Formats: sequence, structure tokens, C-alpha cells
Amino acid sequence: MTLLLQAALVVLSLLYVAEWVRSGRAHRPGPGAPTARPGPLDLGTGFATDFLDTLGIGNFATTTAALKFFRLAPDQEIPGTLNVGHTLPVVTEALIYIGIIQVDAWTLLSMIVAAVAGAWLGAGVVARMPRRAIQIGMGLALLGFALVLLAQLRVQLHGDALGLAGPRLVLAIAGNFVLGALMTLGIGLYAPCMILVSLLGMNPVAAFPIMMGSCAFLMPVGSIRFIRANRYSLRAALGLTIGGLPGVLLAAFLVKSLPLDAVRWLVVGVVVYTSLMMLRSARREKSPRPPLEVA
Repeated sequence: MTLLLQAALVVLSLLYVAEWVRSGRAHRPGPGAPTARPGPLDLGTGFATDFLDTLGIGNFATTTAALKFFRLAPDQEIPGTLNVGHTLPVVTEALIYIGIIQVDAWTLLSMIVAAVAGAWLGAGVVARMPRRAIQIGMGLALLGFALVLLAQLRVQLHGDALGLAGPRLVLAIAGNFVLGALMTLGIGLYAPCMILVSLLGMNPVAAFPIMMGSCAFLMPVGSIRFIRANRYSLRAALGLTIGGLPGVLLAAFLVKSLPLDAVRWLVVGVVVYTSLMMLRSARREKSPRPPLEVA
């Protein structure tokens, strides 16, 4: 089953890359348009966020903070940029961790399928949402993510199961479906998925192939909808991809661990700040006023 999942992931990734290349040619910018070549900030953001992602922190909240702070992408394009740009680095993570951490095959497969279904439905909705709705949704989602990180810091979760069955498996499938849908809005799946499987009695280490496998399968599926709608920043997405791949490999094979509690506290502060800035932008977003009538 592990080999089949990895093979399916490779095939899906190749189809995703082919669709991205095809769509990129169809939406090629004309003369005088901004270049699609990523800059140092795009590449550095990809490297740093996917480095932390491989260690279990997640990359959506931290990337949103960077995209917002450095103005690397318009607010309405941030959800699509997150999904498109981080797809290949996350696929690389999943190929590594699915192979080295043993989890019950049916638990892994069913939770991945649920997340993919949620992402497909969610991406179709988010790709059509107006700018202000995305700002409000992402602002609230980031606050929710900060609360999840705080829960990880305050509550020590323990379990030893490597699989689920019966009602617990049903709850896990339903939960991952919702998390897959929320990912398309910009809230990462890693931290809430780790808490979900831990509360259901699984070993927290078993969350790594589940959460990385879920994201690796759902992100190409959801990203294709953003790509076809041209609702993402090509420059920023390329920077996240190119910079993120070496960040994944460095974290997975050389660093392997960090004092993550300290990093999580830092991420909580950054995420709360970004959430407030996103909600502030939504508040300032005003509908065009009708012209004044002249008597």
C-alpha cells in the first residue's frame, strides 16, 4: 500500500506539473507586464516556510504572514498562491515520511481521500470568492490556527495506536474532510490534523505521514482549480516551489529536529499579527460609492 500511494503521488504530481505548464503558457503575460521570475524574497520565503513545514510547524500561516508583510501577492490571490506554490515541496515531504513512518494503511488512505474531497469542493468556492470575503475568511482562519498552536503548547497529547477503526475512524475521516476544505482558504492542515489524530488515540508521530500525505494529494487537486481560474501569483508561487524544495531536504535529512515549542510561540505571534492586518484590510475594503448628484 505504501508503494502504491507513493506511485500514485508521483503520477498525480506529474499531471499537476503538466497542467501548471500548460496553463502558464495560456496565461503568459504580455509585453510590459511584471516579470514572473521570482526574487530573493519569494525564494527565501519558500525555503524558510517549507523548512519549518517539514519539522511539523506548517507553512500556510507563516507564508501568509510573509506574503502580506512583503506584499508579494494581492490578498485575493494568497489562497491560490499558498496551494500552488507549496504543492511540490509538500509532495516531497510526503514521499519521504510515508516511506519511513509506519501507519495503518486503511487509516492513511481513507483520511487522504477525505482531505482530497474537501479540498476539491473548497477550492471551487474560494476561487470565486470576492477579495473582502477572502480577507475576512483568512483573518478568522489564522486566528483559529493560532488557537490550535496554543493548544499544542498547553496540552500534552499521548497515544500509541498506529491506526483507527469504527467510530473513531469515521470521526477522523469527517475531520480531515473539513480540514481539507479549510486548507483552500489558507489555514494549514498540519497542526489541527496532529491534534485530531492524537485526541483519537493515535501516536502523534503517526500524524506526519497522514497530514503530509493528505496535503500532498489534496494540494495538486485544489491547486489545479486555482491555476485554471488564474487566481494566484505566478511569481510568488514559483519562488515558494523553487526555494521550498531545498528547505524540505535540509530539514528532513540534516536538521531533523529543533526546539519546536519556541518556534511555535514565535509563529503564534506572527500569525495573530497577520490575522489582525488581514481583518484590518477587509475593514478598509469599501464598495464604490455612487457619484454625487449635482442639483
